[in-house]
Amino acid sequence: MAKEVSGLIKLQIKGGAANPSPPVGPALGSKGVNIMEFCKQFNGRTQELAGKILPVIITVYKDKSFDFIIKAPPVAIQLLEATKQKKGSAEPNRKKIAVVTEEQVKEIAENKMKDLNCFTIESAMSMVAGTARSMGITVKGDTKIAIN
Repeated sequence: MAKEVSGLIKLQIKGGAANPSPPVGPALGSKGVNIMEFCKQFNGRTQELAGKILPVIITVYKDKSFDFIIKAPPVAIQLLEATKQKKGSAEPNRKKIAVVTEEQVKEIAENKMKDLNCFTIESAMSMVAGTARSMGITVKGDTKIAIN
């Protein structure tokens, strides 16, 4: 028989760096989850992605057990890594901070494809290009996704 779900918790944690301090501790403690057990499992599964911000969805069951799904880093974080910027533009419509190529957009879209709600790589690239545009990053290329 399937376990009964008592709640979902969504967090963004650096890979390999989960610890009981906020935001992890209070979020899990309020649901009665063993915080140290979660931290140990999360850090073990994200050792190779150390330092990258990773979204995680934790499913908490009635018996206080849990499962969690680790997703790919957010598109905005990947774009900042690709452009070697610290943050997006304060005025993205006026001040452009960087340029990404169509190949970089495709690589990010392929990496994030399983977490996006789209079926083709072209639509995923369009989503990534839209995020880039909202951050003040110009996409260079000769297809429909190139946004200036």
